[in-house]
Amino acid sequence: MIRLAMCIAIDHDPWLVALAVAICGVGAFAIVQMFERARDGSRAHGVAWAFLVAVAASATIWCTHFVAMLAFEAKAPVTLDPVLTIASLMVAMIGSFIGFAVAAWGKDEVFGAIGGALFGAAIAAMHFTGMTAYRVDGIVTWDGHYIAAAVICGMAFAAAALTVLRTTRTVRYRVPLATLLIVLAIASLHFLAMTAMRIIPMALDATPLRPAEFNALALATVIVGGIVIAAGVFAAMLDRQTRSEALREMTRMAMNDALTGLPNRVAFRGELARQIGAAMVSGERVGLCAIDLDRFKEINDVHGHKAGDEVLARLAQRMRDMLGHNEFVARLGGDEFVALTRFTDRAQLTAFAARLDSELKAPLAFPDFEARLGASIGVAVFPDDAATAEMLANNADLAMYRAKADAATAPCHYDGQLDEAIREQRELAADLRGAIDRHELDVHYQVQTSVTTGEVTGYEALLRWTHPVRGSIPPAVFIPLAEANGFILALGEWVMRRACADAAAWPHASKVAVNVSPLQLAHVDLPRLFHQILLDTGLPPRRLEIELTETAIIADRERALHVLRQIKALGVGVALDDFGTGYSSLETLRVFPFDKIKLDRFFLAELAGNAQSTAILRAVLALGKSLSIPILAEGIETPEQLDVLRREGCDEAQGFLIGRPGRGVAIAATANGSASPDGPVVTKIMGLG
Repeated sequence: MIRLAMCIAIDHDPWLVALAVAICGVGAFAIVQMFERARDGSRAHGVAWAFLVAVAASATIWCTHFVAMLAFEAKAPVTLDPVLTIASLMVAMIGSFIGFAVAAWGKDEVFGAIGGALFGAAIAAMHFTGMTAYRVDGIVTWDGHYIAAAVICGMAFAAAALTVLRTTRTVRYRVPLATLLIVLAIASLHFLAMTAMRIIPMALDATPLRPAEFNALALATVIVGGIVIAAGVFAAMLDRQTRSEALREMTRMAMNDALTGLPNRVAFRGELARQIGAAMVSGERVGLCAIDLDRFKEINDVHGHKAGDEVLARLAQRMRDMLGHNEFVARLGGDEFVALTRFTDRAQLTAFAARLDSELKAPLAFPDFEARLGASIGVAVFPDDAATAEMLANNADLAMYRAKADAATAPCHYDGQLDEAIREQRELAADLRGAIDRHELDVHYQVQTSVTTGEVTGYEALLRWTHPVRGSIPPAVFIPLAEANGFILALGEWVMRRACADAAAWPHASKVAVNVSPLQLAHVDLPRLFHQILLDTGLPPRRLEIELTETAIIADRERALHVLRQIKALGVGVALDDFGTGYSSLETLRVFPFDKIKLDRFFLAELAGNAQSTAILRAVLALGKSLSIPILAEGIETPEQLDVLRREGCDEAQGFLIGRPGRGVAIAATANGSASPDGPVVTKIMGLG
């Protein structure tokens, strides 16, 4: 009997094998792209991308499998079970979804390998389910060693692919490497598994080895799978393009001012560094112009913020239109701009600054108004005025502040000697801002007495600042800094709280008065603040007295008098300080009932032996008596001055002759502080003491 059973060698069609590998490569690329979206997106978007990547992965595995099956010649009749064929696709889809979900959302990096191994298992499950649907007219045997090798290779390569995608997010080669590993996972499993299969044909007749239905099904499978893979590729490409466009737009927004469209502070810093680097290479210079618009606040106050925005946009467009080669302009915020130019001849910088100045001074015509602003411009040059970008920007700012302070009509160039004083003031202002928190401030108290009896009538509290490096800073230096830099309100509140708390702790019932600066008096909540501090410290209102100069009233007379009436209604006394200098108006005394008038120290400096000064003193004292307002003379330093005050009938006196300022603890321990229970303790922010 002729032996019919024989092992038939399987022939390969190289073109179909190449097509299978190509499909696998394109699909693997799509898998990688969509997996990264599933990993990086939110959970809701991640689920959608995980489903898409599972569809693409199952289509890739399925198409690769069937195209590769077309490449095999089994030398025996072959048919396909349609149910199992569809089942193999579902197995691949479900298994891929589980694997990619685990890899994308696992908390630890090891979940990348676990998810990859599950994906490899899905490839194997799909392959062997598909092979079950592959019905050949013959005896099929399997080599277990090849099967094991196929499954291990598929799971290992897939685990490696998703591990690469999980752990190398910043590495450039992760996409091609992961794509290659997925191709190896699919291809190695398929071809090793096919090598494990041996077919012994059973048919000896002329039955077609591969029916037309088989070829049609295989072709349809390839077409549909190719469409699915292509859809995945294009979806990933569109998503990447959308993300790139969004990133470009976000970058543009992050680097540009939303109102004017000019580069912002971040872009300016980058451009300044680039220009300085280029200048160092070429031997050129870099000119930096710091720009602060003049009278811009008036536009906002009179015409509104919308008009102010329109002005800024128009000026920005003007500056943008005038830019030439190696010139740059940016908006830092508010009405602050900067401009850069790289040059070789100093005249180029001068011309650039002059063009800026001209554009900013030119009137702006609007339907409802015409704006004429101008700007304060400070100019500094690298490397002449500064060795670093930061120093260059600071020096240009200093020159700009000098231009603003001097009301300069042309750009001011940095001058080391002139601008160093401005730098020192800015540094001192920055130190003063944190002086309260660093406990560098203290309040000292100077005694006030009755001229006739010598009894203590109160104390004046004087603010002191001891700088850790500069030592004692006079109030005449740091109080104007506080007013100019916007923290006089915080400083005044701290002094009042401290003085009221100290006075409340004294064993004698002396009053406390607070010297109010013009900026404080303009604050609408000042009466409420005084009331709250009195409640917090427990000091009775009758023991509080505030001092203010007439200068604080004349800025907005009606408003100031309204605030003072509210303060007086609390039971707080009000004293007119520095009388005899500046604006000393009888009208002010007529419309507001002050509780005390304080004569300035300058007025009393030549009191002894000066008939004119004595005559003026006599007139002021007569005015006080006629208005029933007590008079206190400041700056008494000699016995002769005190004798004149006593002879002329002055009520109270204060000065070094009577007592020097001391700490609050010493005042609390002074027994004779109770000599006059209603005597005042004065908290003076502005005075030297």
